[in-house]
Amino acid sequence: MAAALVERLAPDDLWDLFQRVVPPAPERPQGGGHRRRGNREVLTAIIFVATSGCTWNQLPPGFGLSGVTAFRRFSEWSEARVWARLHRLVLDELGARGDLDWSRCAIDSVSVRALKGQLTGPNPTDRGKKGSKIHLMVDRSGLPPSVGISAANLHDSQALAPLVRGIPPIGSRRGPRRRRPGKQHRDKGYDYRHLRRWLSSRGIRHRLARKGVESSRRLGRHRWVVERTVPWLSGCRRLHRRYERKPEHFLAFTTIAATLIRHRRPAN
Repeated sequence: MAAALVERLAPDDLWDLFQRVVPPAPERPQGGGHRRRGNREVLTAIIFVATSGCTWNQLPPGFGLSGVTAFRRFSEWSEARVWARLHRLVLDELGARGDLDWSRCAIDSVSVRALKGQLTGPNPTDRGKKGSKIHLMVDRSGLPPSVGISAANLHDSQALAPLVRGIPPIGSRRGPRRRRPGKQHRDKGYDYRHLRRWLSSRGIRHRLARKGVESSRRLGRHRWVVERTVPWLSGCRRLHRRYERKPEHFLAFTTIAATLIRHRRPAN
């Protein structure tokens, strides 16, 4: 595999973090078998599939491994929650640099067509065609500390609590770890009394347009950051349409996309 490709897709700093979370290779008591491909080669191939949108069997021969091998390792690492752990390490680095702005956050979702699998449903915005939905929460600068997936027909309001709970304890430049933003901005789709009470009980202020009371336009000056992050996620073309039968595999690609957004952010 070309060194330039490895350095572009799995640079040294990302590789160093990945080595801290990847499980050791399983031993073969009986010995023999083929030589197991290096983790960095496989990581590069997985990121290539995520960013290019190609299928596993379309992996170029220059990678030196088959799509079957890359997919098997991707499945192993997804089951071991490697991507979630890598996500947390990258967040910790950003928090230690002071690059996460916890003063306010915004949430939104985007629907994609799905060919098969669990957590799919009729998309009300796409003539009832089967689809899945990506939910994300971003900080004030648009970096996503929490992502999730659901069927396309799940109401956005039902994803709010899982997104908030999904924020891992993140290190900060000073003080203890944090997992709660100061304020949350949402559109009218999240205007429910029980959600407002739930956020208030956790010390999170909320700002949203009330149904039938006020326009959501004024929130645009805060919510545009999450609307900008959606195209950033689309930079991973594997998310343009869901091909994965297992929801944990689709969530893995979503987490990889969010991790690449955070990791590629230049230090302030």
